[in-house]
Amino acid sequence: MSPTNERREFQAEVKQLLDLMVHSLYSNKDIFLRELISNASDALDKVRFEALTRTELAPAGDLQIRLEPDAAARTLTVADNGVGMSRDEVIQNLGTIARSGTKEFLAAVKQAQRQEVSPELIGQFGVGFYSAFMVADRVTVVTRRAGEATATRWESTGDGTYTIGDGERDHAGTTVTLHLKAADDDQSLRDFTSPLVLRSIVKRYSDFVAYPIKLQTWRDQPGEGGATTKVLDDETLNSMKAIWDRPKAEVTDDEYKEFYRHISHDWHDPLRTIPVRMEGTLEAYALLYLPSKAPFDLYNPEMKRGLQLYVKRVFVMDECRDLMPSHLRFVKGVVDAHDLSLNVSREILQQDRQIQIIRKQLVKKVLATLDELKRDHADDYLAFWAEFGPVLKEGLLTPDAAERDKVLDLVITASTASPTALTSLDDYVARMKDGQDAIYVLTGASKETIATSPLLEGFVSKGYEVLLFADPVDELWLEQPPEFKGKPLKSIGRGEVTPGTEDERKQASEALEDKRRELGDLLACFRVHLQDQVKDVRLSPRLTSSAACLVADEHDLSPRMQRMMEQLGQAPPPVKPILELNPGHALIGKLQAVFHAASDDPRLELYARLLLGQAQLAETGQVPDPAAFTKVLADVMLRGV
Repeated sequence: MSPTNERREFQAEVKQLLDLMVHSLYSNKDIFLRELISNASDALDKVRFEALTRTELAPAGDLQIRLEPDAAARTLTVADNGVGMSRDEVIQNLGTIARSGTKEFLAAVKQAQRQEVSPELIGQFGVGFYSAFMVADRVTVVTRRAGEATATRWESTGDGTYTIGDGERDHAGTTVTLHLKAADDDQSLRDFTSPLVLRSIVKRYSDFVAYPIKLQTWRDQPGEGGATTKVLDDETLNSMKAIWDRPKAEVTDDEYKEFYRHISHDWHDPLRTIPVRMEGTLEAYALLYLPSKAPFDLYNPEMKRGLQLYVKRVFVMDECRDLMPSHLRFVKGVVDAHDLSLNVSREILQQDRQIQIIRKQLVKKVLATLDELKRDHADDYLAFWAEFGPVLKEGLLTPDAAERDKVLDLVITASTASPTALTSLDDYVARMKDGQDAIYVLTGASKETIATSPLLEGFVSKGYEVLLFADPVDELWLEQPPEFKGKPLKSIGRGEVTPGTEDERKQASEALEDKRRELGDLLACFRVHLQDQVKDVRLSPRLTSSAACLVADEHDLSPRMQRMMEQLGQAPPPVKPILELNPGHALIGKLQAVFHAASDDPRLELYARLLLGQAQLAETGQVPDPAAFTKVLADVMLRGV
């Protein structure tokens, strides 16, 4: 027969381990109440389940969790009428802290040589109950197992020992009493006997726990003859309404909008609400929102992003970035993962397979919603794209090929076919001319600059549509370059791109070769005068009305890409552009006549520099050296007067 009162020791090194846990593993002392409420909720779940097959285990009264603060005694009691524990279970659950081995745990921490324990270690370290020692210098537990007639009392000061003996309890359940530390001992402690403090902690961490969390406080009530009586207030602190757990048909649009405002602090209505249910190999629920307006810090690296994470309705973290990729950082919402593996503090997730599965499902659902929006609600999608299009296109840089393809399906942009409207790649492919083997694109600093670029002339004149991209991210993903439905996206500002069918390109190449033989010496003269500014001077197959344009070599970075890298402090080696001249332009014919008359005519250098400046202005709207260009322009004007 077990002794009535017995003193036992924890496992070896437990005092050192508890000290490590209290001072290193938890970043917020409020966490202790969340852990105790979560344990109580689990106990209520267990007794409800066991009572289904054993009716004699049915709990006394409604299932609930009670908080009983006592300011005078400096205690806080957390009680439940759940399944409770037997004496052996108390020894096993409260007397054994790290079942994987305390010694091995401490050795691993020591080897890591760091104050904060890594998730790989603490994921096996189930000590949520012991967070109570962060705020209490003594903890007492009285518990009675459902179906048993006796109770057990456990007590410890966290000094490496505990006492266990018989206790008294009228019915099954567990009562945990914390004898709170004095605030003077630790300035980070709040007054955990204050109803105001308890309300705020429960609201933040445990508002959606499925059972009522009741705050029981006594107050004086005036009576007859000036006497006062003590009255018990029984206040329910949590809403118990996890909106993501309810069927969509039972939730009104106003309720969805109100919850969005609650989690996002955005007073605009969301563009779309996306309920998600995952069942099967794992169980998780999510409620996601597409905002209608971009936040001011959307492009700030320090932007607050990520989804709120719950585990069985218990709040875990506010910004779980692992559940949503950066290019979907505008998505707001919550995820309730019922089977997620967590560390001791429930603040840092283990990088396990479940996280990746949940993330994949959430991304799939968001992209499918955007696809439906684009297909069936064009106006809404245009509004979304105006706010978040450049961010979504960051997904075209992800290493996941399947995800890249889905994002590419969602891209819309201006084109030469309709500069004022946006078109998708799918619609572009449907309009492609017979024999066209590539999707033609052009990037630039602004839509206005691209739309008037001389590079478009040859394509537009022959009826070939070109897609126009002006966002900085476009320079990055189009460098790859991608394909869409087997058609490569080809920049008309890079390499030698000739519009037309194979036969048309062949004819254009032969005609250009004839012109090269005719103008070869003039081109060589211009190369000499511009050798410090350009890589080559050649004839263009793409110009029809402009005299000159600038293009990048096939494998060179575009000028805009070079500038972006310089701004990031990653200056690449200097790359010179190629100057292309229009062989059919009247100015080129007259310069050829000047060269033929006198190959050393000083006007040739002036016009070479003027053509380069003209091409630079057409490309970016500015010249690298405005003073030098102004001087050349003045000299040419003077000679023409």
